[in-house]
This record gives sequence, C-alpha cells and structure tokens, in this order.
Amino acid sequence: MQKFDVIIIGSGPAGKTAAIQAAKLGKNVAIVDSMNQVGGVCVHTGTIPSKTLRETVLNLTGWRERGFYGRAYRVKADIQAADLMQRLNLTLQSEVDIQQDHLVRNGVNIILGLARFVSEKVVDVATANGDTVSLTAKKFILAVGTKTYRPDYVPFNGETVIDSDEVTCMKKLPRSLTVIGAGVVGVEYATIFKTLDINVTLIEPRATMLDFMDQEILMHFRHDIINDGLRLQFGQKVTSIECRKNGSCIVRLDSNRAIASDMVLFAAGRVGATDKLGLDKLAIEVDHRGRIAVNQQFQTSCPNVYAVGDVIGFPSLASTALEQGRIAVLDALGEKAHKQPEFFPYGIYAVPEMSTVGMSEEEVIRRKIPYEIGIMQLRETSRGKVMGLQSGLMKTIFSIKSRRLLGVHIVGEGATELIHIGQAVLTLKGTLDYFLENAFNYPTLAEAYKVAALHAHNRMMALQE
Repeated sequence: MQKFDVIIIGSGPAGKTAAIQAAKLGKNVAIVDSMNQVGGVCVHTGTIPSKTLRETVLNLTGWRERGFYGRAYRVKADIQAADLMQRLNLTLQSEVDIQQDHLVRNGVNIILGLARFVSEKVVDVATANGDTVSLTAKKFILAVGTKTYRPDYVPFNGETVIDSDEVTCMKKLPRSLTVIGAGVVGVEYATIFKTLDINVTLIEPRATMLDFMDQEILMHFRHDIINDGLRLQFGQKVTSIECRKNGSCIVRLDSNRAIASDMVLFAAGRVGATDKLGLDKLAIEVDHRGRIAVNQQFQTSCPNVYAVGDVIGFPSLASTALEQGRIAVLDALGEKAHKQPEFFPYGIYAVPEMSTVGMSEEEVIRRKIPYEIGIMQLRETSRGKVMGLQSGLMKTIFSIKSRRLLGVHIVGEGATELIHIGQAVLTLKGTLDYFLENAFNYPTLAEAYKVAALHAHNRMMALQE
C-alpha cells in the first residue's frame, strides 16, 4: 500500500494544476491517469488536437490569404489526412513531453492505470502490464474529464461513422461529411472540414445553436458559414444511420429527409468518465450524463473527495478547469484559496472563431439595464485591411448609467485573443472612458475596441441632445 497526502485522478488541465499546487506546498502527491501518457482528453483527443487541426487546415488551404488572392487560392492543392496527422502528432508529443516534465520537476508521482475506489481512502489502480497497485491518501481530487456520448442507434465503426475522439486518427479525408450535433465540438469540426472544401451538412434537433452566445454575433457567424457553403439542417432529429456496402452512409431524419455522405461524425454531447471509478463505494451519485455535483469549493458529497473540470459540467473549459484544480486542492489541504473568477472568456475555435465575455445583449435586456452598444467591423480596421479580412465583428456593451463595460462579443480572426482585453476591463470594473482615453498599437485588430467605444459614446451623446 503506497501512501500519499493527496491523489489526483486524471492528468488534464485541472488534474495537472492540482497536483503541482499540492507538490509546491510540500505534499506527497500522486497523479493517476488511465491513458498511456499524461495530458488527459485535453491533450490527446479534445482541445489541443482540434485546435491543431484547425490551424493546420487554415495554413494548408491558404484560407487567411483568400481576401487578397481569391477563393481559389491554395497553399497545397491536394491535402490528405496524413498532412493533418503529421503536424498533429508532432504537436501532441511536444505537449505531452512538456506536461510530464512539469510534473516530474515538481516531484509528482505519475502512475498510469485505471483507478477504482475500494473505500473512501483507498484506490486500486489496474496498470497496463496487468498489475494492480493499491494507493491510499487523505484527500482525493477527481479530474477524470469526459468521454464521447455513444448512443446504441449509432453504428460506430471507427472509419465511416466516428465520434469526435476518432477524428484524431483519420486515415482518409471524406469528400462529404454529415456532422450530428451543433454544440461547440460539432460546430468547430463542421467548419474546419468545410474549409477543406468538403461538402458538410450539420444536423441539430433543436431550431437553434450555441444559445449562450450573443445572438447578433451568432447571426453574423451563421451568415459566414452558410455563405461558405455549409448546409444546416436544424429542427430535425436523426432516426437512423445506415452504412451501405459501397462505403457511403445514409442519415435519416424524422422529417423523412435522408442525407448521404462518405462519413458521419457524431458529436452530440459528452458524458462524465465516471462509470469505472467505483463511486458507489463513496455514495457519490452522478446525473444522467455522468457528472458529479460539488459545492463552491468543489467538494463532493464525500468530504475527502473533490471533483473539478469537465466532470462537474458547465462551463467545461480547460481555462476554468485550471483554476478549479488549484482552488480544490488548496481547500482540501486546508489552505486559503481564491474564489473562481467572476468573468471568464468563452472561445469557440470554429472558422471563423468566436469569443465572448460578460453579459450578452439578451441578458442585459432581461435585467432591464439601460445600455448602449458599440460595433466595429474588423475588416474596417487598418490591420484588417493589411490582413485581407472580409468579415468579423466586435460588439461591446456599456451601461448608460455607470458607463461600465458589461460585455464583449467577437466573431472573426483573432477573436479568442482579442477577448482578453475586454476580460481585463470587466474584471477591473473599467468604463467606456478607458477605451476613449488610452492609445492602442496601430495598426492592430485591438484598435477595434477604441472605435467600438467611440461608436457607443456617440450614441450615448445623441441621447442627451
């Protein structure tokens, strides 16, 4: 029986941060992961792979340069799956090496194997070589993340009918693709593959998508992707998926519509990876999606066990998981922990990308806050002209009474980077005057903040005349 002060199960962003934080406090720490390398879903099948594939596609297709050279411009004429996988594998191995180095340098014990609770303070770890190792600790942090939702009616085969995890090991690019599920993952992959000039149909049973986004920004996004040729089939449920002998797939909808394609990507949700943890030994219950309920300190119903990251549900972001891991382990070890940040950015790495922080216009309206908006087209900035941008929008929302910034919403190139200026101003309770009275590098896309603020200011002044 190996003894530790704290054991973290899962080595994704939340788990890694928790382990290193505990080690820096001088604790004896072990991190357990069921994969054959550290990094979790974030590194191996989720966040890093999808963003690497997106960047590779944008580079090889010459998408960013088409504003100057036309829609027919290509950096590489014949893009194959191997071209995408080569860069993906290099990126992932580098990320694994860096994360393992961080853990080792901080004295964290790495144990690779599937952990299962046998009591409140003991887990058995089944390693790849068939051995079972017993570990005990005073505190546990569950950072196991999620896995793809795979309903029985979907005939997954790893080649023509795949889930989002299997995108990272594609051997051949399809000529046509049907994506089921217009959540963040589905939208990202649908637009990435459409950028490769693959015929893509995106199916969603609801009439809307990404409802948490500001609807004006979403309207611009939908216009861009439809204009690019992506086909949307909303308000229709999938009733069956058929794999034909000729290799094609037929997706049938409850509207009696049938869609044929070379490949089907099922991306309709994820579930907590909790089914093999033995949580029944701890009397910890999970919901229908395998997620664990926690309090504000991320403590579960079992006092010595905490849960963080995607396994606890919203917002299911790598960025927020990092903070959750740190807060949870500090509380578990009796140390003072900071609160979760009030404002955090949400990034959607589609083509084009979107990012949001603070209140949407719809939320401001619901709260009946007197407000004004400032709008700036990214293509109208000097940097946008240099880059050849053809679209993109920044929307800022200000309180008329206090002049405080209430929210920032961006669609277009650089959105996920630009959003952090708005996040900082929101966090520091900044006002419209920050943007009016400060200089921004010229030419930059960030200059859009100043122009949008001037737009809002002029509209406020017009109300006073």
